[in-house]
Amino acid sequence: MSNRSVFLVSLVPGFLLGGVLAVAQAQTAGSPAATPTNWSDPASWPNRKVPIAGDKVTIGRDKDVILDVSPPALGGLSIDGKLTFANNADLELTTEWIMLHGELAIGSEAQPHTRNATITLTNTVKGEDVMAGMGDRGIMISGGTLNLHGDRTNTWSKLSSTAKAGSTSIEVLNAAGWRVGDEIVLASTDFDPRQAERRTISAISGNKVTLDKKLDYMHFGKITFDVDERGEVGLLTRNIKIQASADAEQSFLGGHIMAMPSSKMFVSGVELNRMGQHMTLARYPIHWHLVGDAKGQYIKNASIHDTYNRCVTVHGTNDLRVENNVTYNTVGHCFFLEDGIEHGNEFVRNLAIQIKCHPSKACVPSNLAPNGEISENRQTIRQASMSGKDTLLPSDNTVAAYWITNPDNTFIDNVAAGSDENGFWLSLPEHPQGQFLGTDIAKNTWPRRTKFREFRNNTAHSNFDGFMFDRNINVENVFGLAGPSYMPKENPADPNSKSVDALFENLTSYKNRNGGVWGRGERHVFKNLKSADNAIGFTSSTGSFGDDLFTSLVVDSLFVGETDNIGNPVTPEEKAYGRSLPKRLIPDFPIHAYEYYDYRHDVVNTTFVNFQDNKQRGSGALSWLLFTGAGVTTENTVKGAKFVNAKPVYFPKIDPRFDSDNRSGSAYRTAAIHDLDGSTTGIPDSYVLLHDGENDSVATDDTCEIHPTWNASVCAGDIGRIQFSIRRPGPTRGAGLALKDVAVRSAAPAAAPAPAAAPAPAAAPARAAVPQQPIVLSRNGKDFKITANQSTVRAGTEIRVKTERPEVAISLSEMAKDSWVVFELPGFANAASGKQQDSIDALRKATETSYFKGPDAVWVKLVIPTAPKGVGRDQFGPLDTQTSITVSR
Repeated sequence: MSNRSVFLVSLVPGFLLGGVLAVAQAQTAGSPAATPTNWSDPASWPNRKVPIAGDKVTIGRDKDVILDVSPPALGGLSIDGKLTFANNADLELTTEWIMLHGELAIGSEAQPHTRNATITLTNTVKGEDVMAGMGDRGIMISGGTLNLHGDRTNTWSKLSSTAKAGSTSIEVLNAAGWRVGDEIVLASTDFDPRQAERRTISAISGNKVTLDKKLDYMHFGKITFDVDERGEVGLLTRNIKIQASADAEQSFLGGHIMAMPSSKMFVSGVELNRMGQHMTLARYPIHWHLVGDAKGQYIKNASIHDTYNRCVTVHGTNDLRVENNVTYNTVGHCFFLEDGIEHGNEFVRNLAIQIKCHPSKACVPSNLAPNGEISENRQTIRQASMSGKDTLLPSDNTVAAYWITNPDNTFIDNVAAGSDENGFWLSLPEHPQGQFLGTDIAKNTWPRRTKFREFRNNTAHSNFDGFMFDRNINVENVFGLAGPSYMPKENPADPNSKSVDALFENLTSYKNRNGGVWGRGERHVFKNLKSADNAIGFTSSTGSFGDDLFTSLVVDSLFVGETDNIGNPVTPEEKAYGRSLPKRLIPDFPIHAYEYYDYRHDVVNTTFVNFQDNKQRGSGALSWLLFTGAGVTTENTVKGAKFVNAKPVYFPKIDPRFDSDNRSGSAYRTAAIHDLDGSTTGIPDSYVLLHDGENDSVATDDTCEIHPTWNASVCAGDIGRIQFSIRRPGPTRGAGLALKDVAVRSAAPAAAPAPAAAPAPAAAPARAAVPQQPIVLSRNGKDFKITANQSTVRAGTEIRVKTERPEVAISLSEMAKDSWVVFELPGFANAASGKQQDSIDALRKATETSYFKGPDAVWVKLVIPTAPKGVGRDQFGPLDTQTSITVSR
């Protein structure tokens, strides 16, 4: 009963436990140290009989037992005192479970264990529930201490040269301490994570490692075009091994290690094999469960492989150190911050290889894959993905090597090498959930508005998406493809406090089948990003729809389309091309480095290499989220760009196979990029506009440069946006500064001024019951079709508007003060605002928004009265309306 009471207390979050734990600790304080005795000595046991097979053994709290022999398989082991493995022989302990209230020690920090020590967890007795809730087949720690210290510290290295397919040896940067007979794993360096290969060392000489059998795949081992694509090699063998017995390979019911409140774990140099219990909550290879303050505790130098439910789970636990661990062939989110309350934890130099959604079944991911990669209806896939039928959580169907639910943690020098879906996934709840849902501490914690402690020097390769900073989890443990964003604030509790930068520094992302980086939020700064061999290098989406100074800033970075790493071509298209392709089902997918998207994104001092068309596929450095219907601004910028064997811009023609957006390209048709210094176009202060022969802009004329291979035109002058819809006039958003008013810096910008309060929005008009009549713009004798009531427009031009609509509202935005456009509307007779002029000549000379009633048309001149104040949007289009007018028949 006392044990059961301890467990019930342990279900309470750590911050509520102070008084209870003080009592528990007082019971053992000052107790005299027991004299160590050997397991093999009958005098160590109350009945003076050494335990036999099947016994359930208890080491009393007054006992200090040294395991000097390998006992027969036990029915269970409770340690209330202390059990220490002797270090003078190889030992094995086989048991159904271990209940730890005292201490289990194999080696120490000062003196790591040097012999082989193995603990095997069996499952002869099915369905036991040790201590009413801690489960079965585990090392279950309730108030005790787990001290495991093996002798391996050089846990992984990188190839120093490329290992060809068929090779029987490899060269690594550092093989110190590796031994003949050790198992190693080579990470995939291609798009396919299943190209990871496990081998045994048959000989070793310096840093040359001879393998027990040939490699099936090439593993790249060079820094190519200044991108480090040297494949990682992880050491799987440790001299301390915790494992489930072999039957777990069929049942997927592995062992688990679980530390409850007031428990302590100090784990180093340990191998965890066949661990984790598939589809079962709280049964993970190693798991800090509601421990609270765990400062000084750690798992480091470990190997965690062939597991069935995660790798390292940190739940309601703070200030841990997770360092220098290697994982391979694991199921579900691997390094796992569970509820979003966890903070101060440090994840440093971990290597995660081959992360799967399920032990034997394929993922059913909910992601933004192009249509050409999807065989079913997206909604059908999403329903299957979120059902959780074959995964522990719905998000495990879009599995991640690093599942991050609170930015108030540190991630440095980690590698995600071969997740079936995401490498690093920042998925933030509004408030911590799970065990903490509704608690006061959760209500005062705001992960989506909390600044990262540190996120730098991390690498993602051979995943679907490398770095995913979007798709935030909600209380039902499901997520959307868009929605709440990561927007850090000076005071996370105050959404109106000053925005601060989220700095992501020195990231490397390569050989990802979809995106190198996808983000959503505001003030995301990527400094020294290196992206190579990805289908798409970078995409970011807004969080505040223009209310912040910028959404994303990529600065001092490098994008490479194709490196010397040709991968392992498999399909006929790949073999003909001579290298692997990111999207085998759509081998002509147009690779591109950087996708602009909705609202303010800036690219500064960045180099683009090897983005050229060829017979296999089109390519270009700068593009737009393909065929998007989401918000667009003309003030996405580029400055200080360099292009080496790279076509600067490429807007692919609309092809539904490449589309992941499914919104008919309504915004994509009006894409624009502002080249501030001419480094992209050769023309300072110019705009790149879509010009593909089907979706040409009315802003393009014979003064613009046409680039047929870009599907774009380059136009000088002031380019803004025109909107044809019934809207309220005047500025409706007051937030970020337009780029016409500020210079983009080559480093992380300072905090933006506090935004002015925006006026309360007026009620939006109801949507029309039937589609509106189309609008055609005509300029210089050429007609231009309008999609979704919007277009780019050039200042100082005259445009004819042809439509059967009874009423048309025309508004301009994102243009410089005093810019103007004249519109002729045949068949219209009235204007609802503006100054009336008595001739067309007077209208053309007007310096304010005006109109002239001609015999067969109304002519209007829209003049921009003030500089733009933002680039926001709502469901109908850009919100920063600078001037507008409504005309009717």
